Amino acid sequence: MRQFRNGPITGINMVPFIDISLVLLIIFIVTAKMIVTPSVPLDLPQATKSEEVQTILSIIITAEGKIFVNGAPIPDEDVLSKLARSYIKQKPDIRVVIAADGSVTHRKVISVLDKLRIAGITRVAFGVSPADINSKEEK
Repeated sequence: MRQFRNGPITGINMVPFIDISLVLLIIFIVTAKMIVTPSVPLDLPQATKSEEVQTILSIIITAEGKIFVNGAPIPDEDVLSKLARSYIKQKPDIRVVIAADGSVTHRKVISVLDKLRIAGITRVAFGVSPADINSKEEK
């Protein structure tokens, strides 16, 4: 005949807890891979260190030399000056991040910097992609 035990529970079944933990871990790993990337494909230079900058105004320069301000294309650099002036009126301590493709000439980037400086914007950072720390240094 079968005997029933009325005493305290001496052990906890850990299998359901481990199952749920592993499922949650898989969900976090899968969703962590879904990082939002810019809509304009760029080949950014790499950097080993970076500081966090609150992006107020984002300027993207593509390999073809096209300029995008906060994701919207602009026809020429004169429009960039007008936009920069309007942003600086709204927020005098505006911060700008310039993400230029690696194949863009320095002349184009300096031209954009000059337009920003003339408009009165002094806080400028450059967007880079993180460097692979484990890779060997370039020769």
